[in-house]
Amino acid sequence: MKKTLKTLLFLSFLMIIWVTNAQSTLVKPPYLQKGDTIMMVAPAGRLSGKQEVLTKAKNLVESWGLHVVFSKHLFGDDHHFSGTIKERTADFQNALDNPNIKAIWAGRGGYGTVHILDKLDFTQFKKHPKWIIGYSDITALHCHIHNLGFETMHAMMGVNLSNKPEDIAETIASFKKALFGKKLTYEITSSPYNRKGKATGQLVGGNVSLIVSMLGSKSAISTDSKILFIEDVGEQKYSIDRMLQTLKRAGYFDHLKALVVGDFSSVKPNNPLWGSTTEELILKVIKEYDFPVFFGFPAGHKKDNRALIFGRKVRVNICKDKTSSLVFKK
Repeated sequence: MKKTLKTLLFLSFLMIIWVTNAQSTLVKPPYLQKGDTIMMVAPAGRLSGKQEVLTKAKNLVESWGLHVVFSKHLFGDDHHFSGTIKERTADFQNALDNPNIKAIWAGRGGYGTVHILDKLDFTQFKKHPKWIIGYSDITALHCHIHNLGFETMHAMMGVNLSNKPEDIAETIASFKKALFGKKLTYEITSSPYNRKGKATGQLVGGNVSLIVSMLGSKSAISTDSKILFIEDVGEQKYSIDRMLQTLKRAGYFDHLKALVVGDFSSVKPNNPLWGSTTEELILKVIKEYDFPVFFGFPAGHKKDNRALIFGRKVRVNICKDKTSSLVFKK
């Protein structure tokens, strides 16, 4: 009896270890190959009037040997949005279910992705995963799909081609590498605000406003033993502080391995003035923690927006007096 009990306890222990390991490694959708098809969708803001820009984006990706098709309501117009909730959901659901579509690429962000999250059926996606690509408001999808157990791609969107290709060369190059499964290794000039250190962990995150808006829902991510990436655009410093304080109170920094800070661009002035830089603001929020902090990583709403794979393990080596690195594991 005792021997049987010991055996059962040992098997239970092995099962716990297996489940833990299974949960820590997310499913990697197949990388794209020449001849594959990408569908461009608009789950949030409207793209009417952007046909020329998105055609440029389509032509760019097709020059790599891929095909790009536009969703039915890509250029729809429902006031602030690219279509009604029903139309946007239908477009995204079609992209999820269509076996010929190998990746789903957001034409833009804006606001509105949250409208469709709970209306999507991921049954076919789970059987035949594909890359979900975008940033900003697409963070809602990154968080939601992370909790389903799949990697996603934080990378340029169609509207980025409103810039000249030569002005976003690094952005385009990293996107192409990510799509085709080439190793992503970044060497970045270190910020004097960096907090030195090395760490390895699963990369999660995205736009801070969206991460905070997911709290309390089934789309809220865990940051325990992970590396968190954050960025935002058009916020005032008091708002950035409030969002970070909210994440702090929710325990997002308690067991963090490292923090990677992307672009906090177009920060609006406070009246009265805030009195510190954005970097100093962030360091003050997390002053009681000792994890390393990587400032100035080129990802977010500026022209230099390097591709990231959320859910993938990365290794960071953060310095002050020489370049800092972020390397994705294959």
